[in-house]
Amino acid sequence: MRGLEPEGEDIMLIEMNIKGLMVDPVTNLPIVILKDRDGERVLSIWVGVFEANAIAHQIENVSPQRPMTHDLLRNVIVDLSGRITKIVVSDLRDNTFYALIYVDTGTDTVAIDSRPSDAIALALRAQAPIFVEESV
Repeated sequence: MRGLEPEGEDIMLIEMNIKGLMVDPVTNLPIVILKDRDGERVLSIWVGVFEANAIAHQIENVSPQRPMTHDLLRNVIVDLSGRITKIVVSDLRDNTFYALIYVDTGTDTVAIDSRPSDAIALALRAQAPIFVEESV
């Protein structure tokens, strides 16, 4: 989907790494913990069980016998000569996080709307950096 590029010239992106996965003791839902390089900023994102599993498998280098959904998506992008350049957690509205997956097609860069959990699972598989907009 085109036209999802964040508007504004002064958008500050903070590169983040996955610090870990944990389970919220209140909701019993998985949480992905993102942390910046300096360890000064932390972002917790509640995710679904299946997405947390996909992220955990990639972190632990567990290879399924057959491609899972995120592997399939990465394979489709690569086989169509695309390259995932980064993902950006771009917004938080009504307690819901939003993300964009940036794909270089060779002639253009396309920003694709995504749930952060799917974007993170895909970024891990593509070895693409994870960013969060400072406003989030």
